[in-house]
Amino acid sequence: MISPSNFEEKTGFNVIRRMLDGYCQGEGGKSRVANIRFNNNPELLNNELNVTEEFRTMLLTVFGYPASEYFDLVEELNHILIPGTFLAAESLLLLRTSYSAYINCKTFISETSANTFPHLHSLIAGQYIEPGILSGINRVLDIEGNIRDNASPTLLEIRKSLSRMIHMIDKKIAQALTQAKLDKYVPADTEIAIRDGRAVIPVNSSNKRKISGVIIDESATGQTSYIEPTEVFELRNSIRELELAERREIIKILIELADELRPYIQLLKDSLDFLGHLDFLRAKALLAIETGSLKPVLHNQQSFSWIQARHPLLMLSLKKQKREIVPSNVSLDSSNRILIISGPNAGGKSVLLKTVGLLQYMLQCGLLIPVLDTSDAGIFDNLFIDIGDQQSIENDLSTYSSHLLNIKNLLGYADHSTLFLIDEFGAGTEPQSGGAIAEAVLETLNDKKSYGVVTTHYANLKLLASNHSGFLNGAMLYDTKHMKPLFVLKTGRPGSSFAFEIATNIAFPKEVLEKAGEKVGHAKLDFDKQMQDLEAEKLELSLKEKQLQQADEMLTGLINRYSSLKEDLDNKKKEILEKASNEAKSILNKSNQIIEKTIREIKQSQADASRTKQLRTEIKEFTEKIVEIPLVGPIIEKEEEVMPPEKATGKPVVKGSRVRMIGQHESGEVVDIHGNDVTVAFSTITLKVKSENLEVLQANAPVKKQINRGYAYQNMVNDMNARTANFRITIDVRGKRADETETLIQRYIDEAIMLHVSEVSILHGKGNGVLRSIIRNYLGGIPEVKQFSDASLETGGSGITLVTLK
Repeated sequence: MISPSNFEEKTGFNVIRRMLDGYCQGEGGKSRVANIRFNNNPELLNNELNVTEEFRTMLLTVFGYPASEYFDLVEELNHILIPGTFLAAESLLLLRTSYSAYINCKTFISETSANTFPHLHSLIAGQYIEPGILSGINRVLDIEGNIRDNASPTLLEIRKSLSRMIHMIDKKIAQALTQAKLDKYVPADTEIAIRDGRAVIPVNSSNKRKISGVIIDESATGQTSYIEPTEVFELRNSIRELELAERREIIKILIELADELRPYIQLLKDSLDFLGHLDFLRAKALLAIETGSLKPVLHNQQSFSWIQARHPLLMLSLKKQKREIVPSNVSLDSSNRILIISGPNAGGKSVLLKTVGLLQYMLQCGLLIPVLDTSDAGIFDNLFIDIGDQQSIENDLSTYSSHLLNIKNLLGYADHSTLFLIDEFGAGTEPQSGGAIAEAVLETLNDKKSYGVVTTHYANLKLLASNHSGFLNGAMLYDTKHMKPLFVLKTGRPGSSFAFEIATNIAFPKEVLEKAGEKVGHAKLDFDKQMQDLEAEKLELSLKEKQLQQADEMLTGLINRYSSLKEDLDNKKKEILEKASNEAKSILNKSNQIIEKTIREIKQSQADASRTKQLRTEIKEFTEKIVEIPLVGPIIEKEEEVMPPEKATGKPVVKGSRVRMIGQHESGEVVDIHGNDVTVAFSTITLKVKSENLEVLQANAPVKKQINRGYAYQNMVNDMNARTANFRITIDVRGKRADETETLIQRYIDEAIMLHVSEVSILHGKGNGVLRSIIRNYLGGIPEVKQFSDASLETGGSGITLVTLK
């Protein structure tokens, strides 16, 4: 049961219905939109939501869905059930267009992945395509919807005869006009005119009797007569006979075509009906894309837990103003069935109430809703809303009386499967009495195990949660520092109306507010303000804590990456030094052999001058070969003898100082100082170091000298350092084209993998979800991507994709 009768107008669902109607391309879809009804059948509802969700995904990920116009032709198809009847060429053209659309849509879905879209494939499983329908229509109609000349041999012959006759008429009337000019019955510049579809000769009325023919028409003044020559008039009669024969033959052809189509009339009706169903599903999917709606996890129980719920109409309105809506997390379960929301006026209480009503109604009408897909949703049998002014002049009812009548109706049918939504409960009458009645009503509804959301300013209703189980307080937070609502729901505690703060903000007379404060009690006002300030500060601290946590995780990742890189460098340095040592030993051994051989040969030749000169030349050539051996690898250090540098004794670290880290040997130069953070340029890397971890070396203190013989490796290290320093863990692709986006993301992810970055974020915005879908399809095919998901609400939600790399 849905109450009251104008539930859709109160929640805004009538606007949703109009949006759906606008997305439809034919009457089949529009009629289904008009017939949308509240549904509490879990199986049917879940199936409808699954099909809609798959259609939404298909539109976003599989491009080219062949949506096109189609027509309701049930009446025309019923007409040809009787033998001897036929469809006009215009109706056949509409039938061909509609059946072609059906074939294209069914074929498109059948070519998608059955694993990805199982419900859509089940939907089309029983649909059959009869190829003879289109071939029969195409045999009779041309591409523009005209009857083809060769639709039958007889028609072809008739039309050839007509063409010859028309050509003959044109020839005869041209001859008659030429003769009239020669006889000077008409001026030399006279042209053939058309009257009533017939070619005629315009003649001055004084000469009309001089030309043999029939007067077809006269000018308005009567001075000009339009004459059809006698020869042409006689030919016209023959044309008329051919046209009648043509019509008879066309009717015969259309009757034969109707006989061919008659066995498929029910198939055609079913096909057009199914096309309307697809049109309806497409409209729901387009609405979901525009409003960012998804399918929550549906349970056959009376509870829900919506994460980042948004009012779709408000969201679209704010989007036009380039503003973002503040989503809400709303939950009701068996322990906390009735949520009592308090807070300042214009703080978002009524919007939240309408959001709950609209989203639950949309869900049970088979529509996706704007919540995260990890949200839980339940099913209710009854929905009730009481919001706005119900004053009735006709029935002589006041606003409060009309509210009471609505509540009376609610109490009559409320049970455990009822969801009620009441705005400003108890308002409209004397506060003490109104609050007492409202409290009694809520206790009764609680006893009936009903679920509900209520907004109020009454203190006695705020106390229900502390005195009775089943109730939960909620507050719409308010920023008292900047005097503006935050539109954030905080459950667990009641909220303040902030009447005094709002009045102060609009420069209400101070003396009046002071009197009011004395009547209420300043202690109570201070308590309310402090509670709200604490909640606002808690929210701010929570946000900062998350930001610090993210920064800490990023820093940990950088440290781990640096440690890994340093260990890599040390290992490679060790390997290359060992290799160099072995090569040096080999060279030394070979040198010794050459020297021994040289000495031996000098002795044997008894120091012959020419032989000695030759041996010296061989030794010189060998020496030159040793010098030319390229050394490619890490820096091979040649250490000079150094004296231990003096330890810093109170000497401050300044820009340009030669320093080293305590306990280390390598020295570097201070290039920048910010507070306690000192940036030091060492030989291969620049680091930020705390000043207390540094010691200043004497200006004249000897330091280690390094001879760089591995330029290639050094360049590689410098390049890696530069890439690491310049790499950003966030990339913004908003406003990019689809092909451009995929190229940018591919390069970005490749570089992140090369630099061993553990997590990056991609800012693509929300929009209609196309960029998000393209990005996630690409990420899904990268083995190095461990997982990806939406960012948290505070850091961008579905507008940002967080990527974790292996």
